[in-house]
Amino acid sequence: MKGRMQAGAAALAIAVIFAATMTYALPAQPDTPAAPSPATPATPVAASPAVEAAAPSDPAVATDARLAGDEERTRLIVDLSRRITLGAFTLANPYRVVVDLPDVIFALPNEAGHEGRGLVSAYRFGLFAPGKARLVIDVGAPVKIDKAFVLDPVDGQPARLVVDLVKTDRESFMKSVAAPVRRAEDPPGLRASLAANGDTRPVIVLDPGHGGIDSGAVNGAAGINEKTVVLDIARALRDKLEATGRYRTVMTREGDSFVPLGDRVRIARELQAKLFISLHADSLSRRGNDDVRGATVYTLSDKASDAEAQRLADDENRADLIAGLDLSEEPSDVAGILLDLAQRETKNFSAQFARTLGGAVAGAARMHKSPLKSAGFKVLKAPDVPSVLFELGYLSSKRDVDLMTSPEWRSNVTDAMVTAIDAYFSAQVAKPSATSISVGSAAAGANGADGVTTNGMQGSGIQAQPAAIRP
Repeated sequence: MKGRMQAGAAALAIAVIFAATMTYALPAQPDTPAAPSPATPATPVAASPAVEAAAPSDPAVATDARLAGDEERTRLIVDLSRRITLGAFTLANPYRVVVDLPDVIFALPNEAGHEGRGLVSAYRFGLFAPGKARLVIDVGAPVKIDKAFVLDPVDGQPARLVVDLVKTDRESFMKSVAAPVRRAEDPPGLRASLAANGDTRPVIVLDPGHGGIDSGAVNGAAGINEKTVVLDIARALRDKLEATGRYRTVMTREGDSFVPLGDRVRIARELQAKLFISLHADSLSRRGNDDVRGATVYTLSDKASDAEAQRLADDENRADLIAGLDLSEEPSDVAGILLDLAQRETKNFSAQFARTLGGAVAGAARMHKSPLKSAGFKVLKAPDVPSVLFELGYLSSKRDVDLMTSPEWRSNVTDAMVTAIDAYFSAQVAKPSATSISVGSAAAGANGADGVTTNGMQGSGIQAQPAAIRP
């Protein structure tokens, strides 16, 4: 297989992973990438399905990455275990270069991508969808992709992915901007499979935040990131909920893959979920914030309950941008349906569960000094699914990190979450709503529809207690 690829290397076309991306031919290159120098741009070529078919089935491994060059021309080099195919394109607002790859395992140093050079301010990488990886390069000004190619391994040197960027003007840049597919792939069609057996138990959607190319908050010193922490806790919670036999649980992601924010919401709506819980772990980059810690439960509102809630919502809402999605055609959220009964019902239920969850977890974990907040989180915008975002703690706090990685803490917190979920659904059975929830507009605020302030710990469900001061 490798022999066939080498024999035809001069004529090899690069497969396009996404139909609308721009790909580049593989021009003859030196055995090792030299420092960037002016060169004639490669000629775009059509996609070649045969190239993808010829690729080995085992994922390639990326082992190192580095930048070279200056403000006129910059080169990114990634060492690989074998040759792969690629597709590259640009996005605007902000300026980004996106490189789509087949399945790649990134075993890069922890600091890779955090610091820029030349035209590149930073870059990130990860699994974008099952069998598809992505590299997103942030640039501070308009650039042109001069070359994008992969070198074969030779003389003990690894295969190398090379992306050459050169400075250009905005007008030229905008003419070359691609229009990639917005979604990584459609959410799984789970609704029919869940309903097929007539099971009427309520569906709970657990949403481990971030994933794949989007690592979320990172604590480099501890060697952990948000996407891994919340996935582990979501899995533990799922197992406990399923063990009760009272619920059907669905995860928006089962592994380290990226799921767009809109698709997370769409999964919950397709399944007619009765509850949506998005799990996250915050981080503060400013020095001296190690003492800021504890868990917080968020609901949706048009106006943030405070500046910190707004900052967090802004950070979380950047997930699609971080993954290199084109947001220029972002659909409006149930436009024209703003204040109907369904919206108020959803707001009320979300606020009720937030209070119940905060009260239950306060007995098992350290809570933030303001444990219940609200802001405009995109992932909470299902108009007919009660939704909360649960920040488990701060990765910028060493004490929170020690707790969130502790099996005992995870067990206690997930037990408390199950208790809160049981109490919430018991309350729904005891006091059924006069009307069923239908398509509306979720705009849950700091105050529930019943006028109860969500910044207090009192409310229906479990009796909330003051947050315990824990080590």
